[in-house]
Amino acid sequence: MILLRRLLGDVLRRQRQRQGRTLREVSSSARVSLGYLSEVERGQKEASSELLSAICDALDVRMSELMREVSDELSLAELAASAAASEPVPAAVRPMLNSVSVTSVAGVPTERVTIKAPTEAVDVVAA
Repeated sequence: MILLRRLLGDVLRRQRQRQGRTLREVSSSARVSLGYLSEVERGQKEASSELLSAICDALDVRMSELMREVSDELSLAELAASAAASEPVPAAVRPMLNSVSVTSVAGVPTERVTIKAPTEAVDVVAA
C-alpha cells in the first residue's frame, strides 16, 4: 500500500537536504518540535495543512511545488505497483501508451523499470 504521508515526508526531507539544512534549523524556523518534524519526514505522522504551510515557509518552498513533487512520486509509485502486479492494460488504452524507462526517482538510483503511460501524462526531464 502506498502511504501518502511517507511520500510527503520523503519529499520534505529531500527539500531540506538540498538546502543543506538540519532538522533543528527547519524545526526552529517553522516553530515545530524537532521530534515531530522528524516523525513527519519519516512518514510516521500526518501533517496538518497548517503544519505543512509552516514547514514550507521555513524551507522557502511553495506548498504547490511540494504537492506537485508528491503527486509525481505518487504517480510513479502507482505505476510501479501496477506493473509489479502485472495488471493487464485495457485494449482501448494500449494504442495511446508509450514506454518510459526509469532508472532513478528524484535522483535516487532504482532498479530499471519500464512504465507504459500516455505521452501527455509523462514529463521526461534530462538530468
